[in-house]
Amino acid sequence: MSGYTPDERLRLEQITELRRRWLKDQELSPREPVLQPRPAGPVARFWAGFLEPKSLWRLYTYKAYRGGVFGLTRVLIPAWIVHYCVKYHMANKPYGNVEVKPKLFPGDTILETGEVVPDLPETHSHH
Repeated sequence: MSGYTPDERLRLEQITELRRRWLKDQELSPREPVLQPRPAGPVARFWAGFLEPKSLWRLYTYKAYRGGVFGLTRVLIPAWIVHYCVKYHMANKPYGNVEVKPKLFPGDTILETGEVVPDLPETHSHH
């Protein structure tokens, strides 16, 4: 026996036709999906009003941004560079305003307290 019986063939054709219809029904028309527009939430309403062209908030935000960029790039960064160069590269002493304290030896007097630096103890250890 070869091939399908007439009942099997009829059933196969019906299933194939049903699949084609189902696939055809899955295609959306240009008008679909038909959904009601959802009302915007408070955050979406804020941003919609905020981002309108020529709105007052947008203008002030832009001005504050431009002022901040100007202040940072034209004032703060150059002032920092000038301060660094003057502090570390223009001074006569190495490393700018870092001073080396004078060395103290036994018998010297400490200026702030008036104490005399004691002599070093003599030890006879074998190193």
